[in-house]
Amino acid sequence: MRWALVKVCLAVTAMVVIAFAVPLGIVIRELASDRALSDAERQAATIGPTLSITTDRAELTRAVLSTEPGGRGHLAVHVPVADGPLDIGTRRATRQDVETVREDGRASVAEVEGGFALLQPTALGTGEIAVVEVYVPEDEVSNGVATAWLMLAGVGLALIVGSVAVADRLGVRMVRPAQRLAGAAQELGEGKLATRVPEEGPTELRSAAVAFNSMADQVVQLLANERELAADLSHRLRTPLTVLRLNAASLGEGPAAEQTRAAVQQLEHEVDAIIRAAREQRPQAQGLPAEAGCDASEVIRERMGFWSALAEDEGRETRVSGADRAARIPVARPELAAALDALLGNVFRHTPVGTAFAVDVHHSGDAVIVLVSDAGPGISDPQAALARGGSGSGGGSVGSTGLGLDIVRRVAESTGGDLRIGRSVLGGTEIRIWIGLHGSGPQGGRRGHGRRVGCRIGWRRRREPRTTTGPLH
Repeated sequence: MRWALVKVCLAVTAMVVIAFAVPLGIVIRELASDRALSDAERQAATIGPTLSITTDRAELTRAVLSTEPGGRGHLAVHVPVADGPLDIGTRRATRQDVETVREDGRASVAEVEGGFALLQPTALGTGEIAVVEVYVPEDEVSNGVATAWLMLAGVGLALIVGSVAVADRLGVRMVRPAQRLAGAAQELGEGKLATRVPEEGPTELRSAAVAFNSMADQVVQLLANERELAADLSHRLRTPLTVLRLNAASLGEGPAAEQTRAAVQQLEHEVDAIIRAAREQRPQAQGLPAEAGCDASEVIRERMGFWSALAEDEGRETRVSGADRAARIPVARPELAAALDALLGNVFRHTPVGTAFAVDVHHSGDAVIVLVSDAGPGISDPQAALARGGSGSGGGSVGSTGLGLDIVRRVAESTGGDLRIGRSVLGGTEIRIWIGLHGSGPQGGRRGHGRRVGCRIGWRRRREPRTTTGPLH
């Protein structure tokens, strides 16, 4: 494109220069010729008064030599006399040209060796016609023409060079953004999802760069959503798998019971493999899409209604505090339910049977804090568990995919909040989810307050009906 633009500009400029320079050069040459002949006519007119007075050879010779062209031998007079033509000065025109001018009575220019001869008819006192010849050399006819043509050529060349330089700069300004766009498209096609294009250049290319960057963002987001959806859906299978595992554990002994437990274990391994594969391919630092919010208290009551039935079977004490008050949060209901299931499922998965747990909800001006506590052995290294994205109180025990806390953290960070792991007053793990209501993150002064909320409330034995909606089928 760059060289094509240069060639087009070169051709157009050259045609414009030729269209103007050639006619102008011809006009200059004609003007120089007219100027030289006009000077010759003026010089021929200086001898006219002498011819009107006398035809004496001596007088005419003296008059011719007194003129500037006569002194240089460029002036001649042809006078008709009785005994033949009288030529004074150097004649260069042919006799026929002189006779033709005398008969016609009109001035004429004859081409002679080395230049031109102006033949000017002049009336004598006797009524005869004399012819004054003025020689004009070739260099006087073309005087200044070569200089003018060189100037025209220089101006034309400068215009061509300038137009080519401007076209080249414009071509570079157009080609470089196009090359960057093409290179970025190739890199994106090779899987480099972080590739973006600087939004520079002409308006059209800037629009193309904006569209490309938007497309790349959407591709990254779609891939992230697809992988996260695969991982989340696989992780949500943990809930019914936990129920199956617990029920299979109560089947007793026998071939059928062993086969059932083996099948459940194999299914858990398959789900773990799917989750790990999805997490390995997941792009980093991808936020959750903005969706409709939900009532956190309602979702917590619903999920605790499900998990309390399992807790009753295992002799676990449960408590829900602060969920009697509506708490609208900017998190989709399925996302919050998946996060709660991940945390509560980990309590059953990584704590001994009979371990108590609790869910507390704290309402503040700009956030909702959800605390999930248990009386289990706790996590020895909470920071490592958060850095690894490990799930549950076990923090990396066998069967952990590392996605449980990752799901919870993404839910919190999508609202400007965060996730923290600490020690609960029950002696086990306390996981705090800070959910921002207006995109504001947690502040130092509130962290300690949120960490202890609900911990002073007494325990009560919760016995929910075993009939629940959800995976308990």
